Amino acid sequence: MISVIIPYLNQPDGLEACLSSLDAQILSHDLFEVIVVDNGSETSPAEIVARHPGIRLQHEIKPGPGLARNTGVAASTGEILAFIDADCRAHPDWLQSLLQALRSSPPKTILGGDVRIWRSEGGTLDAIAAYESVFAYRFKLYIEQHGYSGTGNLAMFRRDFEAIGPFAGIDVAEDMEWGQRARAAGFRFRYVPEMIVFHPARSSLNELYTKWDRQITHYRNMAEGTPGWRVRWLAQALLVLASPVMGAVTVLTSDRIHGMVTRCKAIGVLCAVRMHRSMTMLALLRRSRSVIWNR
Repeated sequence: MISVIIPYLNQPDGLEACLSSLDAQILSHDLFEVIVVDNGSETSPAEIVARHPGIRLQHEIKPGPGLARNTGVAASTGEILAFIDADCRAHPDWLQSLLQALRSSPPKTILGGDVRIWRSEGGTLDAIAAYESVFAYRFKLYIEQHGYSGTGNLAMFRRDFEAIGPFAGIDVAEDMEWGQRARAAGFRFRYVPEMIVFHPARSSLNELYTKWDRQITHYRNMAEGTPGWRVRWLAQALLVLASPVMGAVTVLTSDRIHGMVTRCKAIGVLCAVRMHRSMTMLALLRRSRSVIWNR
């Protein structure tokens, strides 16, 4: 049995699409369960969940997707745990691919898959979608170079999750922090390109900025208190400011987008986002900031 766990907060359209994609899995529905964990939404997703037979709804009142995932794990029964976000859509082969990959992997292996930007068939990419197609959700990079996987497409045996421990709260990047503990405990991450989920592109630069504000605050909270963190933080902020040069090369050589016009759109957004990130990092040298999920 696979337990699919979905943290949820105020994303009704996304959750409907996510649950519909799980209804369409080629893996027999007898082999998996789905648990949605509401994390304090303004309107309960009970009606959405009720439209999809067999899916269970749980609640976690403390804010944070990591804590919501922990509640889902506690309520689940599967030998395998699979995590996906409420605004993602699973490829029809997603569960079948992760099951095959996990069975063929050596012990103490954690799986992470590919996250692609969703677009309707024949749809064109706007500037934000073009940028995110290249730079958002780079799970292969996270796994192979940084040693962790994002939680939006993650799977492992329950026994391994229990050995590593639950996800942390909202003040840190729970995927990075959990990955650090996993590696310290002797686990390894494996990237599985056939294990595909799709994420919608954000609709505006402000949404991209909000995402990065949350991420940067996580990184600051994790860095603060370590020796020389301010010097390293300042150096990283300056590197981010200069990084669009190399980022442009990545855009021009990426196989995720096509056409010079689309690539130029992506480079324009890249420059704006990297400037915002650098300025935010510099501002956070002076003061900390609380983390608010999904706002």
